[in-house]
Amino acid sequence: MKTRLIFIFFFSVLSMLSFAQEKKTAEKEVKKEKWKYEPNFMVGVDVLNAGASFFGDRKLYQGFISSRIKGDIHGIIEAGVEKNIYQKNSYDAKASGPFLKLGAIYMLAKDRENDFNGFYAGGKVAGSFYTQEYMAIPVRGFGGSNASVAYPSSSQSSFWLEGAIGGRVQLFESNFYIDVNLQPKYLIYTTKQENIQPMIVPGFGRSSSKFAMGFAWNIAYKF
Repeated sequence: MKTRLIFIFFFSVLSMLSFAQEKKTAEKEVKKEKWKYEPNFMVGVDVLNAGASFFGDRKLYQGFISSRIKGDIHGIIEAGVEKNIYQKNSYDAKASGPFLKLGAIYMLAKDRENDFNGFYAGGKVAGSFYTQEYMAIPVRGFGGSNASVAYPSSSQSSFWLEGAIGGRVQLFESNFYIDVNLQPKYLIYTTKQENIQPMIVPGFGRSSSKFAMGFAWNIAYKF
């Protein structure tokens, strides 16, 4: 009788361990399915700044590629090129070059029928490698008179942090979307020519301070 009870206990423990292992395996499979990435892409072009380039000194052409990574989190890559001039307070400078931004956005509120419709917020790390030239920099001349100096073209680089606050809406029943966003920016590092703070950084904007604000009005297509 004692031997029988021992066998019953032994097989009961084995059954429990086997059930626990099967449950653990099933949970792992469910977790793997949750983390599975399905390719999805949205490609957009900033039509507002591109259109404004025909009427002003600032020539800005930029676009983005985004993809939903998991749930409400979307990865985003932005790239573009900018050419601009700075003529203010006796300064005369120009800069041009490409820029790149990498980051993610989170859908704060979305349409129940379409996960890509809604409002979002996020952040990006950005950088630009560009060429700048100073035609005139104001300096104090002899006897307190006003004078200026010029510096030749040089290669520079700048990096900044950028926020993203905006929204997306689908155009009718098509794969096209309107994506509008504000981009508060903070310059974290820049190289300097003759220890002069750059007046223009492509992708960042035209500003003598470390803060700037950008705006984009995109037409996007979801694949």
